[in-house]
Amino acid sequence: MADAHLYEGPITMTRKGFGFFSVGEDSEDLLIPPQWTGHALTGDIVKVEPAGTYRDPSGRMPAREAGKVVEIISRARETFVGALVEENGKTFLTSDYKKMHVPIEVRDVKGAQLGYKVLVRMKGWEANTPYPWGVVEEVIGKAGVHETEMRALALGQGFSSDFPPGVEKDAAYLKEHGRAMLAEEAEREGARRDFRNAPTCTIDPADAKDFDDALSVRKLDGGNIEVGVHIADVSFFVRPGSALDTEARGRATSVYLVDRTIPMLPEILSNDLCSLNPDQDRLAVSAVFTLDAEANIVAEWFGETVIHSNKRFTYENAQEVLDAGSGTMHGELSLLLNLSKKIRARRQAKGAIEFDTPEVKVKLDEQGAPIAVVLKERKATNLLIEDFMLLANEAVAKHLATLTRNGGSNFSSLYRIHDAPDADRIENLANLLRVMGYHLKITGGNVTGAELNKLLEAVKGKPEEYLVKTATLRSMSKAVYATRNIGHFGLAFEYYTHFTSPIRRYPDLVIHRLIKAHAGGAPITAAEMREFDSLALHASEREVAASDAERDSIKMKQVEFLAGRIGEEFDAVISGVTERGLYVEEQTTHADGMIRIHDVGDDYFEYDEKHYRLLGRRTKKAYQLGDPIRVRLSAARVAEKELDFVPVV
Repeated sequence: MADAHLYEGPITMTRKGFGFFSVGEDSEDLLIPPQWTGHALTGDIVKVEPAGTYRDPSGRMPAREAGKVVEIISRARETFVGALVEENGKTFLTSDYKKMHVPIEVRDVKGAQLGYKVLVRMKGWEANTPYPWGVVEEVIGKAGVHETEMRALALGQGFSSDFPPGVEKDAAYLKEHGRAMLAEEAEREGARRDFRNAPTCTIDPADAKDFDDALSVRKLDGGNIEVGVHIADVSFFVRPGSALDTEARGRATSVYLVDRTIPMLPEILSNDLCSLNPDQDRLAVSAVFTLDAEANIVAEWFGETVIHSNKRFTYENAQEVLDAGSGTMHGELSLLLNLSKKIRARRQAKGAIEFDTPEVKVKLDEQGAPIAVVLKERKATNLLIEDFMLLANEAVAKHLATLTRNGGSNFSSLYRIHDAPDADRIENLANLLRVMGYHLKITGGNVTGAELNKLLEAVKGKPEEYLVKTATLRSMSKAVYATRNIGHFGLAFEYYTHFTSPIRRYPDLVIHRLIKAHAGGAPITAAEMREFDSLALHASEREVAASDAERDSIKMKQVEFLAGRIGEEFDAVISGVTERGLYVEEQTTHADGMIRIHDVGDDYFEYDEKHYRLLGRRTKKAYQLGDPIRVRLSAARVAEKELDFVPVV
């Protein structure tokens, strides 16, 4: 709050042009009527003054405390992606960003035709004018074409496949000199611990292009086992202040759409110099553990290494070796699997939440058209890798926390934190579950990981399993990056960070630099550490943007896949209930759609909020959250990523 009468923070806008502004957890949000929003858009940082009580002239809304935007401090976004349309002789952009409640008048179309997708930069919004205005910055292509739509999804979230000239120059230098740099560093005497003789492998998805983590394992005299979690040393090639570093920091993450990866780093790094390819020497930053037979940590070491992977496994062929009881590195894989099970059991006993929600994968033909929608199968080898990555992330976080404390106020670190769920959200989840016949034990608004695991176990194999998992996930707080540690509720870790994926996540790269700095390498300056707070916010925001783009790309292809099946019947489950109708999830593709309230049935249906259902006034027919339902697909709008269904009576 700037002074006693002004609040500062982000505003949220509705499609009807109303704004909402939070003034604190203990107070109701201020309503900002359209005439008092000051041309603010969702997410903008604004200054708001209280403006008394607002009474809706139509009488449809109850009276409530209102506010008025007096200044826009900063825009949340200045570029928008969408299709060009014409109205009253003017060209407008209808934004793909659903939270954009007004069209943008486009005053320079750069030769783009109507119906084309473009990237528009907003230039201004004059007082007393109904719309903002902008100019086309990039013509993406004709709407509805696969390549256009995928690029539009990425650009709409601020991600581009193209790298700026400075990055291309750095990449060209590494193409010419990178292998020599790598070889020289690998042989530099005393620079790194040498793990080239330790049995080492990578285990990744079949379609992976980069391998940023490897595991080594060997038995030690006395019965203990040494496991090395080796992570590609991106920081050796990406130096602070370079064009490569500036761009990687800006992107903060790679983006994985259904048909492509938009990498954080150029291909020479992500697919070559920093990829732990088999039968090649590679530089790594490693977490090396001495474990006893019960997978307890006896000793640990963190630092720079040189490794040589003996085998590139996919999850599937590593599983085949384990299932067959013989094959390449069978002994090592069996040893790792046995240890990973004990590590996981210990984590679960502490209350780590085991969501294990299957991911949707869309298979495409050469033209980008969807030909199948399947759920990714998680094998024991997936869990094996996950267990050791979590072990390393936790141990590195503890290691840096200790060093940071010892270093005093001049030192800082980055953590991956996950707060306990909000009490209101947990109460809502418990109410929802009660309606579905499940009991979630909560005490004083708090829930334990153990209780959530009991719930998730109880719904296994049932029609509502996916729904309950999704609802539980939605009730959780969001995991974010931060410099102040509060632990990780979902994993039941007191300390946690991201160390294992520096090819695709910038915070991991920073963690590698911190490990090196504390081990006597190039120091992290106090000025750099002062930027950690803003870096944590930026990386968290970019992670959400990437996740939105990835989810939208899947959703678009789910809708496209079903678009040719209008009129067909499907099994679904009711995944949401509102006064507007029912949200349903089709059970084969897990695509979401809606049954509008006027299509629900031959009755007047009322929304029973308390029981999460629609109830027929005359027939008393109820449609309740979690109920299985047979539906017929009535419409598919690919551009909007929307499906309409009607019940099969």
